[in-house]
Amino acid sequence: MNHSNLDAIEAKEFFPGVKGKFIHGDGLSWAFWNIDAQAEVPRHQHVHEQMMHVVSGQFEFEIDGTKRLCHPGDVVCIPSNVPHYGKAITECVLMDVFTPVREEYR
Repeated sequence: MNHSNLDAIEAKEFFPGVKGKFIHGDGLSWAFWNIDAQAEVPRHQHVHEQMMHVVSGQFEFEIDGTKRLCHPGDVVCIPSNVPHYGKAITECVLMDVFTPVREEYR
């Protein structure tokens, strides 16, 4: 069993105002994000399938050219290799699950 506590994991700033903590299993990565109001995640795509959950705040999310304002409780599924972008309208807490593992974030 691999056991961790989020308080023991150091947050890293991946983009200005976008700080995250990662936990990795054998086949997936789980990310915990704290995002400042107005901070952006640049448009990108990756081979990983991704599921995003909005824990708190309002997060504008664009996937494959379609924008949506996401609220607490919303879940977004992002297929592999589909371009996406996000912007925190307010301060946000998000969780992402990626499969396969995001090796570059280990």
